[in-house]
Amino acid sequence: MYSLPEPVRHAIESGRAPSPPQILLRLLQLVDDDCTTMAELAKLVEQDPGLCTRVLTAANSSAIRRGNQLRSIESCLTALGTRLVRSLATCLSVQSLFDERSASRTVDLSGFWTHSLLVAELSRSLATAIGYQRPDEAYLAGLLHDVGELILLSALGEPYLKLLATCSSEATLSELEVAQLGVHHGEIGTWLADQWQLDSPFADGILFHHLPAEQIVTAAQLAQVVWMAHALADCDEVPEELAKLADQMFGDSGSSRLLGLSNQAGQRMCMVADAIGIAPTAGGSAGGLPRVLNLQTSPQPEASGQIASMIGHKALLQPLQDELLAIETNAEVLLALRESARILFELNRLAFLLCDPVDGQLTGKGLTGQAAIFGQVSILPEAHRSLAAAAAISKQICSSYDHQPAPTKSLMDIQFARAFSSNGLLCIPMIAHGQAVGVIVAGLSAGQYVRLSRRQPCLANFGRIAGTSLNNWREAREARLRTAEAASAHFTRQARRMVHEAGNPLTIIKGYLRILDSKLPQEIGVRHELNVLKEEIERVASIVRRMSDVPAPVVDEQIVDVCELVRELLLLYRETLFDSKGIAVEVILPREAIGIACDRDSTKQILLNLWKNASEALAGGQHFRLTLTDGIRHQGRYFAELRIDDNGPGMNEAAMSALHRPANGRIGSARGIGLSVVGALAQRLGIPVTCRSKPGLGTMIALLLPTPDRREPQGSNETTRRSETVSSSDTCQE
Repeated sequence: MYSLPEPVRHAIESGRAPSPPQILLRLLQLVDDDCTTMAELAKLVEQDPGLCTRVLTAANSSAIRRGNQLRSIESCLTALGTRLVRSLATCLSVQSLFDERSASRTVDLSGFWTHSLLVAELSRSLATAIGYQRPDEAYLAGLLHDVGELILLSALGEPYLKLLATCSSEATLSELEVAQLGVHHGEIGTWLADQWQLDSPFADGILFHHLPAEQIVTAAQLAQVVWMAHALADCDEVPEELAKLADQMFGDSGSSRLLGLSNQAGQRMCMVADAIGIAPTAGGSAGGLPRVLNLQTSPQPEASGQIASMIGHKALLQPLQDELLAIETNAEVLLALRESARILFELNRLAFLLCDPVDGQLTGKGLTGQAAIFGQVSILPEAHRSLAAAAAISKQICSSYDHQPAPTKSLMDIQFARAFSSNGLLCIPMIAHGQAVGVIVAGLSAGQYVRLSRRQPCLANFGRIAGTSLNNWREAREARLRTAEAASAHFTRQARRMVHEAGNPLTIIKGYLRILDSKLPQEIGVRHELNVLKEEIERVASIVRRMSDVPAPVVDEQIVDVCELVRELLLLYRETLFDSKGIAVEVILPREAIGIACDRDSTKQILLNLWKNASEALAGGQHFRLTLTDGIRHQGRYFAELRIDDNGPGMNEAAMSALHRPANGRIGSARGIGLSVVGALAQRLGIPVTCRSKPGLGTMIALLLPTPDRREPQGSNETTRRSETVSSSDTCQE
C-alpha cells in the first residue's frame, strides 16, 4: 500500500469524493424505474468518480464480494443489487444536501467532471485500439486519475481551497501539493486504490499520469494508456513528439489516428455531459481543475434544487428507513446498515452484536462479514464488561474517548479495537420499543470521533432506525413461522380426513375379495391372483395411511424373494403396461429363489416406476427385457443385479439425472417424478443404480439389490462378471 505523510493520511481518513447533483438526480430516477437495466445504471455511474468510489468500495467489501475482485462497474452493481444501489444513491443525495462541512459547495466542478470523462473515454478508446484485454478497466482508471483532488478537497477544506485558487494548471497544482502537503493528488488516488486492494497496474495508472515522457515509456501498458489519454485531453492537435511517443509505446499509431480517437472521445464526452446537465469546458490543464467560487455569489445548481424538492421534506435518515422496511432477511438488513453507516458517517470498520431475547447477552454469532472475535463472544449485560454492554444498558452512545464518566477499561474492548486496527471504539445502541436489540460497534480514531461528536443526535437516530428494522424483521419472521405452522396443522387435518374417507372403500373392497374367495370352488386356480390383489390393496391402504404420518425408518431388514416379487408384478401389470401396447417382453429369471435384504413395498415401488417409465417411452414393436443375476460382488458385499434393457428412444441427461434428484425436487414431467422416486428409494435402501442411454438406441438401467451376508462361493473371483453369471445360471423364459 502506498505510504502517505501521517498528517495527510489522518486528514483524508474520512475524505469523500462528492458527486455532481445532476448525476445523483438521474441515478435516483433510474433506480426507481423498474425497466432500468444494470447496463444503463453502470453507464451512468461510470460518468462520476465519486459514485465509482462508493460502488467499488461497497461491492468489493468482505460482506458482499465472493471470489475474485470485481473490476467493472456493471459487475459491482449486479453484486450489490438494485435495492442497495438505491440506498447508495439516496444516502449520497442526502449527504450532498445536509453535510455542512463539504467544501464542494464553494467550487465549480464542471471542468473537473468533463476532464475526467474525457480522459476516461480516451483511455478506453486507446485500450481498444492497441488490444488491451480490459478496456473497461482502462476507462475506470482514466475516470479516477484525478480523484485525489476530490478527496483532498473534502478532507482538508479551506487550506486546499486556497491552494486551488493559486493554480493556473494541473502541473502547477501537483508542484504546490508536494511543496505544501508533501504529497500530490496522484499519490492520494493511489493510496485510495490500495485501500480498495485493486491490482497495482490499476493504481499505477493513477500514480504515474504526471510523470515525464522519458519515464512513462518504461511503465506497464495500462499506466501508459492513462498517461497518453491525459496528455491528449490537453491537446487540440496532436504534437509530433506525442505521436512519436505513442509509436514507441503502442506501435505505429500515427498522429492522424490519435487525433481521430481524440475527436471521437471528445464527442462522446460532450454527449454524456449534455445528457447529465454539465456544460463541457474547453480542453487544457486548467479546465480540469476544480474552480473556486465566491460563496456570496455562487448560485445553487438547478439540479440541486430538484433533488431538494424530491427529498428535502424528509429527515436525514428517512430514506434509509424507507429502504429497510422493504428488506425481508436479517442479512440484508445488516448489509444495508453497514453500507449506510459507511456512507453517512464514514464508519468503514464496524460490526454488529445482537441481544439474546432470553438472557440479554450480546453476541455476533452467525453474522457474516465481520471479524471472527465478534462471533466468539457472549457479553453479559453488565456495564463493566464492555463499552458495548454499557451502551446497551444505558441506551446511550458510548466511546473510548468519552471523558464523563471515564470509560471502563476492558480487555474485550481492546480485542475489538485490535480487530479493527483502530485506537478506539464507538458503540451505538440499536433501540426498538424502548429496549436495546443490539449494538453497532465501530473502530475509529480520535480525529474521527471529534468530527462525529457534532453528529451524535444523528448517530442515535441511526441506531433507533437500525433497532426498529431488526425488530420488524424478527416480528415478520415469527409471523411467517406462525402462518407456516397453522398451514401445516390444517394440511394434517385435511390429510387425516382424506385417509379416513379413502380407507372406507378400500376396506369394502377387501371384504368383497374375502367373500369372493369363500364362494369360489377350491379347484379354480385363481386363489394366488386373489392373494396378490389383497396384498396390493393392503399396500395402497398403507400408503394412504402414511399421508398424515412422519415416515419411520425401517429397523429390521426384510428378506424378500425378488424372483417371486417380479412374477407377482408381471401378473398384475404386464398386460396393462406392455402387452396391450404391442411391446415385446423378455424376462430372464433364475429358477431358484433369490433373497434380497430390502423393504418389500419399496422394492415394488421401484420396479413399478421403472416399468411405467419404460412403457410410456416405448412404442409398439419395440422390446423390453428384464434380467436378474445373482452373485454380483461390489465393494465387499454381495448383490443381485436386476437389469432392464430396451431399444426405445433413449433418455436425455435431465431424465437420467432424475434418478439422483431428491423426490421433492422440481421435476418437469410425470416420468421425471417416477425416476426421482426411484432414486430416493434406492438411496434409502442402499441400492446402487446405474443408467446408460443413447438417443435412438435405447436405455439400460441396472439395480444392485443387496442380498443377505453369506460366504463367498468357492472358486469365485472378487468381482463376478455378469456374462459369466448369466451363462452359468439356469434361466427360464417368462
